[in-house]
Amino acid sequence: MSVRTFFNSVKEGFRGIVRHPLVTIASITTILLMLIIMSTFFIFSANARSIMRKLGQQPPIEVYMKINASEDERAQTEQIISEDTRIIEHYLISPEQNFSTFKANLGNSGSVLDDIDYNEVIPYTFSIQISDPALADEVVMKLETLPGVAKVSTENSVMTFLVKARRAVNVATVLSFIVLFIIALFIISNMVRISVYSRASEIEIMKFVGATNSYIRMPYIVEGGVVGLISAVLAWIITVISYRALFYKVMAGVDLSSFYALLPAKNIMWWVLLISALIGVLIGAIGSGISVRKYVKV
Repeated sequence: MSVRTFFNSVKEGFRGIVRHPLVTIASITTILLMLIIMSTFFIFSANARSIMRKLGQQPPIEVYMKINASEDERAQTEQIISEDTRIIEHYLISPEQNFSTFKANLGNSGSVLDDIDYNEVIPYTFSIQISDPALADEVVMKLETLPGVAKVSTENSVMTFLVKARRAVNVATVLSFIVLFIIALFIISNMVRISVYSRASEIEIMKFVGATNSYIRMPYIVEGGVVGLISAVLAWIITVISYRALFYKVMAGVDLSSFYALLPAKNIMWWVLLISALIGVLIGAIGSGISVRKYVKV
């Protein structure tokens, strides 16, 4: 197909949108509703993943140094922890601090520990937090090999649950997108088929005079793609406005650093637009291409 023929097909595609306003409005409305649902699923998934990530950073990994560990060994351990990009936060707890915490937890019974020399029984410890719970095993294995480290403790059950929960959220989101995409594709292809049917005789004449299948199909694909893009922009505007309103209502007085805080709209709005535009254009173009395929086979 030549460049001139391509642009003529694109021009015809835009004309087709104006020629059949009822079909265009019906197609836009259908794709719009599907994209709003998809965008809602994406926003829910993004917030769920964000909460899971924050929760995964909450259970700390405790590194217990040996009682007789030297100051150089503590310094070397702290340096290695500081240089590990998987660790987002760490702090050193002295035997005195550990002893005070343990004694406070005993309440009124804490007096039984008054005569104990905590330096002989309580070690230095490092409390660290990692960026992803799935990395816990790797981090623990590395820390256990460090000189002066007696034991590394982590909440394995919590870490395992968080990893599985995040995978489940990702799988559910992908499956939802696939199902909604197929439903939207089916509906749009049937709607566009009405428009194509009204021009069936015109398509047959074009075939008899030598028009190629791609030349006949291109205007419909362009028409469907433009309809899908319009739907995507409208879905994006509605979704972002609605999410902003929900965010300001739910997050009033809530610290954004808390693990259950929602993602600000600015963090996800452009992803919503990109995904909506991509899926909208694909649904419109593929649906139109499927509908016209039957009529180009004369």
